[in-house]
Amino acid sequence: MDRREIKSIVESILFVWSEPIHIDVLMSIIEQDKRTTREIIKEMQDEMEHYRRGIIINEHNDYFQLSTRKEHDKYLKKLVKNSNRKISNSSMEVLALVAYNQPITRIEIDNIRGVKSYSSIDTLRSKGLIEEVGRSDAIGKPIQYGTTIEFLRLFDLKNLEELPEIEEIDKLTQILDEDDEN
Repeated sequence: MDRREIKSIVESILFVWSEPIHIDVLMSIIEQDKRTTREIIKEMQDEMEHYRRGIIINEHNDYFQLSTRKEHDKYLKKLVKNSNRKISNSSMEVLALVAYNQPITRIEIDNIRGVKSYSSIDTLRSKGLIEEVGRSDAIGKPIQYGTTIEFLRLFDLKNLEELPEIEEIDKLTQILDEDDEN
């Protein structure tokens, strides 16, 4: 595999993962030694700077992450401010898990979903739909999340007791699936 292809793979990994990823994980995935992996990332950083790309690769203690340039923040804020952004399916899934299982930790959410939930949790927190409600007694005292008043307002609920029962949701899903088939 040539260096150009390896760079493409690293960029894909950093884009999809969205969280900081350790160099040891990257090097095991791309099957390169640490020195070569560092060289590849450095070349990518230099190319992004040379072409003045809108995304860059940040490094923090051997962790790497794609991000936007800080100097573009004022433009990105306009986009976010002016958009009526919907909640993604993955964020909606996390929101449902929090609503029906609160208080719940990120690790518990990840275990139920089978995928990392950092991004969805951050999105839901920034939208004011979930918040930290305490700490678990588990090792490391992980943060527990619960829904907010904004969540109740958004879904027009007086309280959490008004959440539909899971059986009701299953029935509605079956009806919608049948309609889609016809």
